[in-house]
Amino acid sequence: MGRDVPALVFTREDRRRYRIKMQECLDAFAQMLREAHFESERPQVGLEIELNLVDDDAEPAMRNTDVLEAISDPAWSTELGRFNLEINVPPRRLIAGGPDAWEGEIRAALNHADERARSVGARLITVGILPTLLQEQIGEGALSENPRYRLLNDQVFAARGEDLRIEIDGADRLRTYADTITPEAACTSTQFHLQVSPEEFAGYWNAAQAIAGVQVALAANSPFLFGKELWHETRIPLFEQATDTRPEEIKVQGVRPRVWFGERWINSVFDLFEENLRYFPALLPLCDEQDPVETLDRGDIPELSELTLHNGTIYRWNRPVYAVAHDRPHIRVENRVLPAGPTVADTLANGAFYYGLTRALVEEDRPVWSRMSFAAAEDNLHAAARHGIEALLYWPGMGEVHVPELVLRRLLPLAHRGLEQTGMDAAWREPLLGVIEQRCVTARNGAVWQKEMFHHIDATTHAGRHEALRRMTQVYIDYMHLNAPVHTWPVD
Repeated sequence: MGRDVPALVFTREDRRRYRIKMQECLDAFAQMLREAHFESERPQVGLEIELNLVDDDAEPAMRNTDVLEAISDPAWSTELGRFNLEINVPPRRLIAGGPDAWEGEIRAALNHADERARSVGARLITVGILPTLLQEQIGEGALSENPRYRLLNDQVFAARGEDLRIEIDGADRLRTYADTITPEAACTSTQFHLQVSPEEFAGYWNAAQAIAGVQVALAANSPFLFGKELWHETRIPLFEQATDTRPEEIKVQGVRPRVWFGERWINSVFDLFEENLRYFPALLPLCDEQDPVETLDRGDIPELSELTLHNGTIYRWNRPVYAVAHDRPHIRVENRVLPAGPTVADTLANGAFYYGLTRALVEEDRPVWSRMSFAAAEDNLHAAARHGIEALLYWPGMGEVHVPELVLRRLLPLAHRGLEQTGMDAAWREPLLGVIEQRCVTARNGAVWQKEMFHHIDATTHAGRHEALRRMTQVYIDYMHLNAPVHTWPVD
């Protein structure tokens, strides 16, 4: 969840003080790493899900303030657009209570929220990009009321100095400009958190980077944007372009984008926070009163507020997170590559695959990142976003290989092994990873179903493109509530 900030105008003095405080935070963080201050004995996993709001006709509903008031639960919060919400599912041990308990908890929370949303004329949908969203619906008026979003919008455009260019080619072509960052609100994601020790962080982050393309290919669920059929996971290029603070002249100079895969495998979590300070100017230079080094020297745990706020404005696909819970600091890998939906069953299958596979890759004698270039991992991500489960990806020892073959032959057994190493027995593993297996066998995920259903409705009704997308979205919502994995959804 994003941190709330007040509406402000920043001065040069604010930026100078913030730069100094960020360096002090980084120094304190380095000291904490050296002195082993971090909680790592009871590692937990966490989950955030971003959702869209629609009305009874499956059109966007700009009602998040009303819906939040109706839900009245601190686990829920606003997101960038008025048609977005986010739930922060409480962290837990991976095998605590088993997958059924976690699925029941998540479904109960979503069903309750959907019931409350209906009381104010809205419904919830978990999908990477809402198919019925139109470009004219995401102007400045679509920004959520929280001052944080308007302030962030103003700072992005102050840094950029010109409108955003959005350009994506797929089955159709999208060429447009935006004068706010609200196109980013079209991107709704699933974010898996994994708490790790500082010593293990680099391995888990490298593993997550290595499999990002495979994750996206398996779970793509965002084929439509503004009525156009684009990439299987259009959310990836849209997010990269909609938050880009660089005008063209800065891009060609090699300045890094704020939505960033990265540029190298790492040796420590410190590498990522140090890169943040070295490469990215502050968007929200807000300082608090805590002196992090002094706090640490007197035996207390610093919040590192400036460091964490800055980190929250740099959108790595796998992001480091520093947090303090129950007076103990910890670090997490936040996996951000996946879209929302289609169902809770699909989401938990995606999570099992991610948690199991990263664990197995970290445990290998010769890690995959020692046999694979970083550029190949990044190329995999964009190939997967463009082509989905049909993509050809590079994997060491196999060369270029289709995603289903790669997963079935090599990665699914590793995911089973990784989950087994965490203590999850076969009775729990098989149903979860069985969903991934059947996606590969059928070559069907959310993006494939959306595209097939849209073309079926369009060809049989001749009702027009937007109407076909609207009807497809209504059917999607019905199947979503049944919670059957998307590879089982019919097209008729």
